[in-house]
Amino acid sequence: MTTDALPDAAAWLNENSTGWDRAMGLRFLHASGDRVDAEVELREHHLQPYGLAHGGVHAGVIEAVCSTGAALWALPLGLRVVGLENSTSFLRAVREGHLHITASPVTRGRRSQVWQAEVRDAQGNLLAQGRVRLLCLDADASLAGGALKVPGEPTPSP
Repeated sequence: MTTDALPDAAAWLNENSTGWDRAMGLRFLHASGDRVDAEVELREHHLQPYGLAHGGVHAGVIEAVCSTGAALWALPLGLRVVGLENSTSFLRAVREGHLHITASPVTRGRRSQVWQAEVRDAQGNLLAQGRVRLLCLDADASLAGGALKVPGEPTPSP
């Protein structure tokens, strides 16, 4: 059973990309509170000195897709989410091409969520996998001196 009030926010996310997602070139293919699929085309700025995709890219895209799915699930409940923990394992090196990232929930509750994700290359080889634990906060919560609102964020249908 789906819990989505926002069944596929991929187009909205791509049109309103900011910050880290924009800098990394993260493109959402599907984004809902039940699953997120995204991709990144590796560029020079993604590589570490040996010419391999930097581990931070893998950890970052895992965090981004898990956080996005968790946020889309939480939004209709009047909640916001922030990451508490990211555990990413690097399994296979890659130098070029597209990274395909898929995330799904492990558990979702009113106070916390755990999501898991995989990063694969164009041939389907598993490059990295990880889990992200997220804290759910009330929509009016303040963190680091500011509100937890994304400018122009979509609102759920009544």
